Amino acid sequence: HGDHNGVEAAVGEPQLIRSTAGTFETPVGPVVAVASEHDDAAGTKRGPNTLFRFELDGLAYVHLGDLGQVALRTEQRAALGSVDVLFVPVGDGPTIGGERAAAVVRELAPRLVVPMHYRTPAIDFLDPPDAFLDALGAPVVRLEASEGVVEELLPDAGLAVCLLAPPV
Repeated sequence: HGDHNGVEAAVGEPQLIRSTAGTFETPVGPVVAVASEHDDAAGTKRGPNTLFRFELDGLAYVHLGDLGQVALRTEQRAALGSVDVLFVPVGDGPTIGGERAAAVVRELAPRLVVPMHYRTPAIDFLDPPDAFLDALGAPVVRLEASEGVVEELLPDAGLAVCLLAPPV
């Protein structure tokens, strides 16, 4: 969504991709955009959403945006491929949360999960990440910063969750 994508924080001359589907060549490699829905009614309530997959330094990243559909469809799952780092909305309300977010994580089987789109001091209409963390039952690293070094957070085996501190 244009109202919370943070594009104004990007420095330099980044390539901006605004699409619901397709594969786009960028200076860092291909970015795959996969069409999805922002709600559980085939997009009729909140419209479309786009899932993005890209690779950096040999790791596959998937960002689920404002995913609101109940589950991934077979063709969406296939288009996303293998996942090392997954950014998943967990705050319920206009997106998935709790059990549904945990089910998507189990289906995609990433090595590292970064929960997003949940209650913070600045956002009070979403659920906190607790229901998701309980449903997933994976080890959680809580950072006191809004960023971290992926290579330091990746577990040797299994799944890890990194809960970032909201930016101030």
